[in-house]
Amino acid sequence: MLSEFKEFISRGNVVDMAVGVLIGGAFKSLVTSLTKNILSPLLGLFSNSINLSSIKFSLGSATFTVGSFLDDIIEFLIMMFVIFIIVKTFNRLRDLAGHQEPEEETPADEQYLKEIRDLLATQQKNNETHDSVQ
Repeated sequence: MLSEFKEFISRGNVVDMAVGVLIGGAFKSLVTSLTKNILSPLLGLFSNSINLSSIKFSLGSATFTVGSFLDDIIEFLIMMFVIFIIVKTFNRLRDLAGHQEPEEETPADEQYLKEIRDLLATQQKNNETHDSVQ
């Protein structure tokens, strides 16, 4: 598992990754603002509440802030949708550029077994054809 992690880390440029983290952090604050200041009040109109985060209920001495949880779910869905679009676009551009993943080489013993299987199948067809002619 450690070697896989080293391979994963060494694939990209550390600076590019750091820039991505910074942009992701800034984007998250933008999505949080969109959710709390625009989407949550709009959805609150349907629940007779000004803001979803104000929706709470108490059970004994515990207070459950259901509205804040709903805000977080909305933020998560927005972030995942944007990430999905970015990855989909990146894959499409990579495919257009003609980039293909390298094919794994078949081990020699497996290749030999496939060749033997194919030869046996050919021989069996030839024997069936020869038997049906006689």
